[in-house]
Amino acid sequence: MTDQPTDQPYEGYDGYDPYGQQAYQQGPQAYQQGPQAYQQGPQAYQQGPQGYGDPYAAQQYTQQWQGQTWETQTQSPVSAQVTAAEETAYLAPQGYGAPAPAPTPAASAEYGPATVAGNPRVTDAQRARAEGRSPIIEPGMQPAALTALLGLLLAGAAAVGTYALLLPLVALQAVTAAGWFRLNGMWPARQGIALGFAGALAADAALLASDRSPAAILGTLGVWVLLALVLQLRSHADPDERMYGLMATVAASALAIAAGGYLAAEADAVTVGAIAVAVAVLARALPLPTPVSVVVALLAGAGGGIAAGSLTGLGTSGALLGAGAAACALIGHRVAGYDYPSRFVHFTAGVALPLSAAAPVVYVLGRALV
Repeated sequence: MTDQPTDQPYEGYDGYDPYGQQAYQQGPQAYQQGPQAYQQGPQAYQQGPQGYGDPYAAQQYTQQWQGQTWETQTQSPVSAQVTAAEETAYLAPQGYGAPAPAPTPAASAEYGPATVAGNPRVTDAQRARAEGRSPIIEPGMQPAALTALLGLLLAGAAAVGTYALLLPLVALQAVTAAGWFRLNGMWPARQGIALGFAGALAADAALLASDRSPAAILGTLGVWVLLALVLQLRSHADPDERMYGLMATVAASALAIAAGGYLAAEADAVTVGAIAVAVAVLARALPLPTPVSVVVALLAGAGGGIAAGSLTGLGTSGALLGAGAAACALIGHRVAGYDYPSRFVHFTAGVALPLSAAAPVVYVLGRALV
């Protein structure tokens, strides 16, 4: 409790002026100085709202100053003409005063010029096709060496006995069926290969059961042609594909079954013919011109037939048998090199076709000469 009377006004109340008379009197003067402060730039702006009586006037000047700063320091001048490439080009963020770097194209979008030479991923067949060269590519020495090895195995097994001949003969028939499908561009073609190989096994079994009668080969071949026709009729492929598959299956089965002629022929004829094929194929693989190579191969086959005939009892008649077997082997060798074949074709069809093609001649000439 104080002794001051209550009817006297509060001293601090008189001094309280929310808007301030003195500030109100100074407001017009500060407003008049506003344009001068605006002309002085950011320094006048930093003095705060104390220098302005009207807050809206301060905001007006402040926005104008900021607009000029944005246009002159941050944005680059916009050109009148802008191309489509410049609109879609990527521009990195540029700093104050730092020039914008030129856009660089992506390295992954650049490709080297197309080439058909010197590329390790391009095979010999692809390179020959791209360069427009002959579609015939010779198998070479390595497949010829495998053919000669298989021929020597047939010759040696025939001298031993009939059942010993079955082992290399079955291997020859399997490689023949697989190689023919691969030569025609149909791979894996497991059903066709299995069908051709099964026909060859059936023919071998029929030959053994019929005391090596040639009728077993012809009968088996007829049955397998009919079976291949029925299977292709049940296929849901296009008519062209079915016809192509039918021809490939019949040809593979016929070649594999015909190779069973070694089992039906005389043992001495098989020995002479297999040795003649081995020598002829090796001579054909020599790096010689094609006409010269063919003549050399035929002569080598005839010479091999004479050499083998002297060992088996055929004598000089072995030259005729060797020359005939060599001629058929060269036909099979030529077929295996047709239509830009791959290395896989060379090591399947290139190995087996020379021996399989020579089997019918070995049987016929063997029966006539022995």
